[in-house]
Amino acid sequence: MTTAAASSPRTYQVRTYGCQMNVHDSERISGLLEQAGYVRVGEAVDDPDVVVFNTCAVRENADNRLYGNLGHLRPVKARHPGMQIAVGGCLAQKDRGEIVRKAPWVDVVFGTHNIGSLPVLLERARHNAAAEVEILESLDVFPSTLPTRRESTYAGWVSISVGCNNTCTFCIVPALRGKEKDRRPGDILSEVRALVDEGVLEVTLLGQNVNSYGVEFGDRLAFGKLLRACGDVEGLERVRFTSPHPKDFTDDVIAAMAETPNVCHSLHMPLQSGSDDVLRAMRRSYRAERYLGIIEKVRAAMPDAAITTDIIVGFPGETDADFERTLDVVRAARFSSAFTFQYSKRPGTPAATMDGQLPKQVVQERYERLIACVEEITWAENRKLVGETVEVLVAVGEGRKDERTGRLSGRARDGRLVHFDAGSYAGRIRPGDIVHTVVTYAAPHHLNADGEPLSHRRTRAGDAAEAGRAPRTPGVLLGLPTIGAPAASPAPTTGCSAH
Repeated sequence: MTTAAASSPRTYQVRTYGCQMNVHDSERISGLLEQAGYVRVGEAVDDPDVVVFNTCAVRENADNRLYGNLGHLRPVKARHPGMQIAVGGCLAQKDRGEIVRKAPWVDVVFGTHNIGSLPVLLERARHNAAAEVEILESLDVFPSTLPTRRESTYAGWVSISVGCNNTCTFCIVPALRGKEKDRRPGDILSEVRALVDEGVLEVTLLGQNVNSYGVEFGDRLAFGKLLRACGDVEGLERVRFTSPHPKDFTDDVIAAMAETPNVCHSLHMPLQSGSDDVLRAMRRSYRAERYLGIIEKVRAAMPDAAITTDIIVGFPGETDADFERTLDVVRAARFSSAFTFQYSKRPGTPAATMDGQLPKQVVQERYERLIACVEEITWAENRKLVGETVEVLVAVGEGRKDERTGRLSGRARDGRLVHFDAGSYAGRIRPGDIVHTVVTYAAPHHLNADGEPLSHRRTRAGDAAEAGRAPRTPGVLLGLPTIGAPAASPAPTTGCSAH
């Protein structure tokens, strides 16, 4: 045994399920652990010292997925003295101590409101040799005050609020993330500037309902003002946001999108259903006419806007006529993409106990018809772009076939996925660089640009990617105990375990 082996830092992995909020929360979890002295290892390492599951509770199979993965780790932990398993996120907030009862080999359970406690809970569990379960009912500190290890050199998430004040009957999120809490605009803009200083080109403003931002501190026009303020951040090239709620979508936001050059003309606005009766049962306080009216105003101000949505099929009580109304709205809205879901019953939500729960085969048939309708429209909308020049922010991991086809991938300003040929720039284009190229082919879910790019611009984000440097934004650990670097892992007992 060498001294280096005995004092090597403990390693960690974070495994993330669910929405953009969870992805961003996982960046904070990584930042906290690295501040505490842990070192991240890749998925190829099957026995890190700490595995953190950041869970989602929105879909019906979330529980099965978590407990299945915990089961797979049980023998790994048995072979690895000192290994710890932590479970956080929405499912942890919901199930609480039930997780340790079902999987007693779990060391730490923490909720959506106390991410910042994770390093302390891990240390306490190690010291006491017992599971630590800590679930707070409200925020300890605003998550964005925590240190963050960003996953991308070119694009960053920035939370403007957490929680939700809506009461949609199908959604468990408000019960798990609490009432909406808004950050002050100055704090948000400081984080945006910090990211840009690290080379980030694109920022996505996150909230369960970004359009209600500002209500907590008495300014109903705050979100539009925030978008315009982002336009004054030098070096910030793209601003996106998700998700707005149609009931709160106001004309000043449309004007801010249209008049602020770095705000992208892309809008993700959940529809959920095109039937007014179903929307009423969902407790969504808008109707199809109101929804389509917003889209009409957006397109009048920004004819090139790409609009995406979420749609749920098979909500309790949905009739054939209700479903046909959804198809009618889809045809009228001309979405560039849609995230489609079969209704999933979630215990604890009003919809779970409603009459009219639909048979699986009925929901499946409608779901397939919806997908066919959506793809017919998205393909037609994408074909309109053949021959057009697009600006592509080169990305990592967007194109699964890139290695085989020799293409690179990225996102156009409107959010569409573009696979492109690097041509004479091959070997010189990095993730985070900007390429202008001409669309040559359209499919329902992506565009191809197989000609020589018109231009390639090297960026600071590309420099960071080339150097293997991930942006990190520091945090202020308000009201949280601090700890030093964790103790080293137990030394290997045999020579073989060092290989």
